Amino acid sequence: MRIGVDTGGTFTDCVVMTGGETRVVKVFSGSPSSPDLATQAIIQGIHLVLGAQSGGPLEIIHGTTISTNSLLERQGARVALVTTRGFEDLIEIGRQTRPELYNLDVRRAPPLVPRGMRYGLRERTTADGKILLRPSQRELQHLRRWLRKCKAESIAICLLFSFANSSIERMVLRALRSLDLPVSTSHQILPEFREYERLSAVAINAFLMPRVGAYLSLLERKAFTELHLSPARRKENEASKWNGGLHATAESVPPKRAPGKQPEGVRVFVMESSGGITTAEHAAREPVRTILSGPAGGVAAAAVLMERLGIRQAITFDMGGTSTDVCLLDGRPPITNETTIGDLPVAVPVVDVRSVGAGGGSLVRIDAGGALRVGPESAGASPGPVCYGRGGRQLTVTDANLALGRLDPEHFLGGTFRLDAEAAEKQFCQFLRKQSKKPAASGATFRSPLELARGIVAVANSNMESALRVISVERGYDPRDFILIAFGGAGGLHCADLGRALGVRKIIVPPNPGTFSALGVLLSDTIKDASQSVLLPVPEGKPRPPSSLFNRFLKDLAARFRRLESEARAKLRRDRFPSGTIGVERQLDVRYVGQAYELTVPFSAGFPDDFKRMHERTYGYAHERQPLEVVNLRLRLTIPTPKPAFRKRGKAAGGGDARKAIVSRRKVWFENRFSVAPLYNRELLPAGARFQGPAVVAEYSSTTVVPPDFVCSVDPQEDLVLTQNAN
Repeated sequence: MRIGVDTGGTFTDCVVMTGGETRVVKVFSGSPSSPDLATQAIIQGIHLVLGAQSGGPLEIIHGTTISTNSLLERQGARVALVTTRGFEDLIEIGRQTRPELYNLDVRRAPPLVPRGMRYGLRERTTADGKILLRPSQRELQHLRRWLRKCKAESIAICLLFSFANSSIERMVLRALRSLDLPVSTSHQILPEFREYERLSAVAINAFLMPRVGAYLSLLERKAFTELHLSPARRKENEASKWNGGLHATAESVPPKRAPGKQPEGVRVFVMESSGGITTAEHAAREPVRTILSGPAGGVAAAAVLMERLGIRQAITFDMGGTSTDVCLLDGRPPITNETTIGDLPVAVPVVDVRSVGAGGGSLVRIDAGGALRVGPESAGASPGPVCYGRGGRQLTVTDANLALGRLDPEHFLGGTFRLDAEAAEKQFCQFLRKQSKKPAASGATFRSPLELARGIVAVANSNMESALRVISVERGYDPRDFILIAFGGAGGLHCADLGRALGVRKIIVPPNPGTFSALGVLLSDTIKDASQSVLLPVPEGKPRPPSSLFNRFLKDLAARFRRLESEARAKLRRDRFPSGTIGVERQLDVRYVGQAYELTVPFSAGFPDDFKRMHERTYGYAHERQPLEVVNLRLRLTIPTPKPAFRKRGKAAGGGDARKAIVSRRKVWFENRFSVAPLYNRELLPAGARFQGPAVVAEYSSTTVVPPDFVCSVDPQEDLVLTQNAN
């Protein structure tokens, strides 16, 4: 049995698919600062979604926010950095970029490794990999004593030009094994040039390693002991379990097993930021690759949906309790190696997602200038929005949607959790009383709770619309050419407003949108990414047919790819993945000689022409005679996950009458007045049903609002399809 688990800031979602049927469960997430509570919420959700099926072998595929939260909150390990002497301050100098160009009082966040925790090692490797100076045994002994004295909890090793020759990093790693501390090495985490980005990635990995490792070890331990395994199977699991947590290093190897003799029981996998899954052991060794674990699951599910529906161009809109994540898909999910988390560059492959601090739990406030602000702070799961009745005292977007009638208190979470509308109304009144006592200022003034609720939704929509325009309009795409795929617990509440603002022709809300990311985690393939900097000039003047010099160059690149692939396959075997059909994708990072940044193109004999076409499309021009340089080799190995068949209901007799799904009618605010709108139970809506707004569609995991100027229909795959009426 495979279970998809996505842990968000407010809810933990669990999904199981059997026989074409999908079962979902949402439980309140534990506190991000308490791994014990977070893992307990996961175990609770798994118990509920499995029901009577507990007790057999389980595979838990987990999308987690622990790496992101740890990095943003700076709650990680005390890291010691070992680097080449003279480069100790590189982590603080960075690239000297100024994101706030006109701010005269910029305050940069402190580096992950303070000055007193950096050690400069006497060693030197040249840019072409030649070793000029090796550290002496005496200096390595001094390094060990220094690490004990500074009370390091994790070690990051990043030596100059180690991507060209890693032998000294390996030498230092062997010398530090006796310290029994987690160690991250740059030649394993990111064997690429650009020393600051490589240093940042390995420092982040070391910073996260103990906490993520301990969390995953705790989850594995609880899964082994609390998911109703038989005593014999539980004993076998405990005996065979490898501790992938606190003492794992970047080159740790789990105990060998006989081929095909993988023990039955519970095994934990983790969603990586690149859109694929890996083992908990590997995630504990390289947690830097899980910083966008949750959003990647939603994009993966959207890609499966697009393939089923024959859609090529779509924009994903994932609005949860804490944030909104958006992504533009023009074909396959986009991957980037240039992203930042908390002002720190993370140069590992990640799905190209734009996040904004706007979710159902986003807190509302009036700033010093009198303007209404929504987010990025969130109420989370505890205390949560005021209407949850869990101790929340600050208004949120969810409270505003309830005040506008968009949420039905009796049908939240399928009627299993009643929203406290009275508590939310009292908090709206209290908020207005506090504002009325403040001196008049040029800013937001609200005369009623209804007006305030409208303002909250408008500000949240504006924030999310800006993020959607960044990934579309600002990148040269017309959003009117795309379909909007809306999901997340709050996505259906706001998707029509945003679709209207962007002018998209169609909005799709899939079944169980509130657990859609967990479904994506469940359906994701196993992916292994590998890269290597080469910095090789491309033979100039490639004629047609190719010259012998260019052919030799291609053969050299192919040989380098084979070595890279052999190492990547060995790592998959080490993590006990099946050695069946593996898809192989080879790409090159190419640039004009002298450029600072490169473009990624498929590896083929025609890659120079492919690069020039992409350069012209991206920047508006291309040089025909400017020499090229291959900067990095990029390899992706994919082990496909079997995709279960999705059940189609087909069109119901009588054309799919939607009226039978109406459970009540309620007043809902649209535009400038309240309208009486039918409340539909989505589970009762037949395929082929079609109805005009205004309407509200409630289901277990989410609510979808259909404004008066929209029509909603149900396709054979049970998706809700929203289209705006033609003017």
